[in-house]
Amino acid sequence: MTDPAFDSLHVVLFEPEIPPNTGNIIRLCANTGARLHLIEPLGFRLEDRLLRRAGLDYREWVTLTVHPSLADFIREVGPRRLWAFTTHAARHYDEPGYRPGDALLFGPESRGLPQAWLKAHGPEHCLRIPMRPGNRSLNLSNAVAIVVFEAWRQRGFAGGR
Repeated sequence: MTDPAFDSLHVVLFEPEIPPNTGNIIRLCANTGARLHLIEPLGFRLEDRLLRRAGLDYREWVTLTVHPSLADFIREVGPRRLWAFTTHAARHYDEPGYRPGDALLFGPESRGLPQAWLKAHGPEHCLRIPMRPGNRSLNLSNAVAIVVFEAWRQRGFAGGR
């Protein structure tokens, strides 16, 4: 029997800053079966009213874990592959074949993932969502939704109805 946690898609928010974005992502994960991981420090408390408002009553339907660091997440969860999302990547988000146990890593709203970490991680695991020239970024919860639904679509919307 396979471990259901290992077969899940993992959404990882590195140092998220804006409560409503995380609330929207909680709702997204509850509706798609993805597991949500938050990497500290957080820019809010989990009891924040704006987080609760955006997440509605979906918090009880999502597996959410807070980790002290990205290294702790990797050690504790052991994702099969870790995909980092950045506007600096050459590859598009729809190029890889996503698999159960993959982790999707997104940076904080104001600054994205640290460049040193992206360089060390390697360009083959860094992906981007195409945008028109001159635009800086998408809203975090929108970016996560685009990628999660692509990964879920590739898996035939497993577990959906």
